[in-house]
Amino acid sequence: MADEFAVPGEMTAIGIAAPGGPEALVPQRRPVPAPGPDEVLIRVAAAGVNRPDVLQRQGKYPPPPGASDIPGLEVSGTVVAAGSGAETLLGQRVCALIAGGGYAEYAVAPAGQCLPVPDGYDMAEAAALPETLFTVWTNLFERAYVVSGDTALVHGGTSGIGTMAIRLCNLFDVKVIVTCGSDDKCSQARRWGADHAINYRSQDYVEEVKRITDGRGVEAVLDMVGGDYLPRNIACLAEDGRHVSIATLGGPKADIFIPAIMQRRLTLTGSTLRARSVGFKSLVADELARTVWPFVGEGKLRPAMDRKFALTDAASAHARMDAGEHFGKIVLTV
Repeated sequence: MADEFAVPGEMTAIGIAAPGGPEALVPQRRPVPAPGPDEVLIRVAAAGVNRPDVLQRQGKYPPPPGASDIPGLEVSGTVVAAGSGAETLLGQRVCALIAGGGYAEYAVAPAGQCLPVPDGYDMAEAAALPETLFTVWTNLFERAYVVSGDTALVHGGTSGIGTMAIRLCNLFDVKVIVTCGSDDKCSQARRWGADHAINYRSQDYVEEVKRITDGRGVEAVLDMVGGDYLPRNIACLAEDGRHVSIATLGGPKADIFIPAIMQRRLTLTGSTLRARSVGFKSLVADELARTVWPFVGEGKLRPAMDRKFALTDAASAHARMDAGEHFGKIVLTV
């Protein structure tokens, strides 16, 4: 192996000392993991910070069986070692969706979940793509099957998910209405590309959606709140509308009026991504490579970037996410 691919025995990684606040994230020395068949070892350039990382830190979202206990679901970097079947990726710049282990100097990724980083594309931006891109694509464009001419309601308009949803809707001619927690965030979302932004603290988003759509409603809702948002979201849907739940930040239970679903032929569905099989996520990566990645190569799809923090300052990155003042993605750089 060439010197540029030399791999040390140990690395710096961010562990969770005990479930708790941002201070629970502490730098540790860990063995560098080894890639298995159809896996690659990535020398990490940057790692995205996501809400599931916060839940894992709090002890509310353990990694799936077999996944690293190190947080981090997406990375960018250079492939420096490869298991059997993945040798063609050696030396390539990639970004990857992973089930854990991203907050580290080295991370293992399934080869099928890697996507090439175009020349000239910033590696911190590349690290901010996979988790939100896979999530929005599989839920809004596959499960809710939005198409050109549809209108979608997306909650959390300035989050990583929300900002990615806005950009993808822009690229595929889907009108997008978002909700945000302040007038300033609404302005940010509109500047980023949202067709409409509703301040859920000062406006009734159900009434606003009806006004914006002339009473018709939206074809799809992407929701990470749950709780009492669910019956209100249902009221926002047009006939034959589709509702997709991807998190329950506002609570796991809701009361709904079932006849409304029947009479208007609504579809209620949802999914989680982290625990899905490598085979499924590899199929999604193949689809993204065909349908979305050309926009990445042309520079037309870039994530909204909030702030960068050094890997060893992961606690500060989580403190910023906990504060809820960020716009777009928070990234750790190595």
